[in-house]
Amino acid sequence: MESREARTLRIAAEYLDPLARLKRAGVRNTVVFFGSARILPRDRAVENLREHETRCQRALPPASTAQLRAARMAVRMSRYYEEARELARLITRWSLALRNGSHFLVVCSGGGPGIMEAANRGASEAGGLSIGLNIKLPAEQDPNPYITPQLSFMFKYFFMRKLWFAQPSKAIIVFPGGFGTMDELWEFLTLIQTHKMGHRATILLYGSEFWKKAINISWLAEAGTVSQEELQLVRFVDTPREAFELLKERLSKLLRLRARPAQPFI
Repeated sequence: MESREARTLRIAAEYLDPLARLKRAGVRNTVVFFGSARILPRDRAVENLREHETRCQRALPPASTAQLRAARMAVRMSRYYEEARELARLITRWSLALRNGSHFLVVCSGGGPGIMEAANRGASEAGGLSIGLNIKLPAEQDPNPYITPQLSFMFKYFFMRKLWFAQPSKAIIVFPGGFGTMDELWEFLTLIQTHKMGHRATILLYGSEFWKKAINISWLAEAGTVSQEELQLVRFVDTPREAFELLKERLSKLLRLRARPAQPFI
């Protein structure tokens, strides 16, 4: 199965296995959370900072100004973990209250730590299912413990993983992240811009302070490489409640149009 000749079988398996398991679980639509695997929960970030402060005060190795500065930044960034967790809770509670079925709208993440863990954790705390689409990497990324066990997937191929992010998604929420998060963001923007997803999905950039420093999106329109209309593909949000209310408004309109049984994932 690991041979070159069996590659087509591996690709087919990475399509058919999620198709069967999501159908069996009754999952019809997803809200996808993207974001850094390196962002810590608040309690761990604070504990880590205290350890570095103690080491610096006592001049214990390893202790440095750079490490202390990084620990302070980790505490600052930990707000995004807690806010992703809260937003996933809000979405899941709303989904569970819908008349369309308890699994009508399910939180989905990349299955690892950081923002991914926060999303699965919030959904689990709300009493709902959550999906984890993990990927085999040279430095192994273990599935976080909050994924619904039967909905924990491990992919070999990035493109098949991205397909399963895209196919059932009705919204994508992009929290601060690095290269992987940027890749996922641009992939989805391109799919929606070129109408290759087969449906329209809402894209939210969570954390305007971070994103407006990381990406000067308005300059793309000013330079003429995207249109003003295409800038409307993304919305900036800064609190769980703001993001939830916007998603609720947009998804309510979309899902009313899809009151009939959802189309197969093809």
